[in-house]
Amino acid sequence: MQVNLVAVADLCREAIRHFQTRNGGTIINIASRAAFRGDDPQHIHYAASKGGVISLTRTIARGFAKSNILAYAVAPGFVRTERVESYLQQVGEYFATHDIPLGELATPKDVANVVAFLASGLAPHATGATIDINGASYVR
Repeated sequence: MQVNLVAVADLCREAIRHFQTRNGGTIINIASRAAFRGDDPQHIHYAASKGGVISLTRTIARGFAKSNILAYAVAPGFVRTERVESYLQQVGEYFATHDIPLGELATPKDVANVVAFLASGLAPHATGATIDINGASYVR
C-alpha cells in the first residue's frame, strides 16, 4: 500500500503543485487490471492499492481540469518484464496466458505506446479515463 498507493498519491500532490505554477500538465498513473477484476487472495493488497490509484486519478481529473491538469490511468494485465519472466518460470506460461484471448502477454512497448499517446496532448477530453492493456483478459 505504501509503494503502490501512498507514494503515488504523494507524487501526484507534488506534480499538481508544480503544474499549478506552469499553467497545467499531465499525470499518467500506472494501475492494473486487478483494480477492476480483483486478484487472487495472496494479492488482495495489490488489487486494493491499484483500485485506489484509479480513484486517485479520477479525482485529480475532476478536481484539477479547470487548472489544465490532466490525469489518466493505464491498467495493464500481465506485461512481459524481467520480473514477470521469473514468475513465469515458477508457474508456467499457460498460467498467465490461458485467460488472455489475444493469447500472449503485453510487452513493455505496448504500455509505452499508450503512455506516449496520453502524454502527447492529443486527447485532453479523455482526462480521467483508464486505458486497459490486457489482451481482452478483462473487458469493461
